[in-house]
Amino acid sequence: MQRKLRLRNREDFSRIYRAGKSFANSQFVVYWSKQPVAEPFRLGVSASKKIGNAVVRNRMRRMVKEIVRAHSDRIVPNTDFILIVRKPATAMKMKDMEKSVLHVLKKAGLLKNFSPKPVKQPD
Repeated sequence: MQRKLRLRNREDFSRIYRAGKSFANSQFVVYWSKQPVAEPFRLGVSASKKIGNAVVRNRMRRMVKEIVRAHSDRIVPNTDFILIVRKPATAMKMKDMEKSVLHVLKKAGLLKNFSPKPVKQPD
């Protein structure tokens, strides 16, 4: 994920937690707010010590960033959002985690109506 698409400042996190909206499923929580500054969007990932040691937390952050990067064309523009990783997500495979992240983003209304092009099967 590109550096300019990341939320890093404590003030940004605090602003989104205070004034933003939130939605959750059992693996992830998303807090979000509209921002004209956020060119396409900006993402922050939070993984507390409750979910595991530094190796587990960093692995979860990398996986979530990769999922968002892969689906960046589907995310509503001018949005700042924070994805909080919950403990059950640590036991998930990448594909299941992707479904869960997309589910919580869709629930929050952060995904555009997008129909992927069908993959052409070889003859």
